[in-house]
Amino acid sequence: MYSVLATVLFATLALAVPTFKLNGCDVSKANMSLPSGQTLLVAPTDTKPRFISIGVGVQNYSCSTTHTYTSIGAVAELFDISCLSPSQFTQATDMFNDIWEKTPKGVTAEQVIKGLSLVGTPSVLGQHYFVTNPITGSGLSPKWDFTSASLKGKSNAFAVAAKIGNVPASSPSNIDWLSLNVTQGDLAKHIFRVETRGGQPPASCNPDSPPISVKYVSQYWLYGGSF
Repeated sequence: MYSVLATVLFATLALAVPTFKLNGCDVSKANMSLPSGQTLLVAPTDTKPRFISIGVGVQNYSCSTTHTYTSIGAVAELFDISCLSPSQFTQATDMFNDIWEKTPKGVTAEQVIKGLSLVGTPSVLGQHYFVTNPITGSGLSPKWDFTSASLKGKSNAFAVAAKIGNVPASSPSNIDWLSLNVTQGDLAKHIFRVETRGGQPPASCNPDSPPISVKYVSQYWLYGGSF
């Protein structure tokens, strides 16, 4: 199912870009679109974008004693969309979300990627997941890791970050947009999660219920860094 959708996705995008290059384009002049009337998410002025990606994965939750779900991290594969035009970023995000939502239960993001590769797709830049907070030694911190994919062999091609701002998405079913500053690693100095799709858990739960994973898609903009 998803391979058919992928064919439509990239055929559409390719027709809109006469010289369609898939990966590794310069994004230093790209402008991130942020909600107006807020000051919590502001594009950096001291650095430029280095990587623009679409994350495809799941947000993970466990049920607390208050009968509400608590975040226990996320796992996602990060696609390079640098060679799309800025006007196509939202279109691609919507289409990736459509593919992911229609993917049968039990099929992983990694399997989707393999299926997409049959029709030509942006390459995988790396992975996004959570690790123990390296500063406090407790709690979880988000990590973006390119060391086993696009920057394989470069041991410091990662970024562990801390949230400094968030703005609710326009739809209550979508996770917040975030601004983060990097605390470890040379992959980036600032990271933004924007144009989110999905990822929110149900409003209530039974404390005895097992952890759940909720599909989501978002754009990740990485600014600065050494790569």
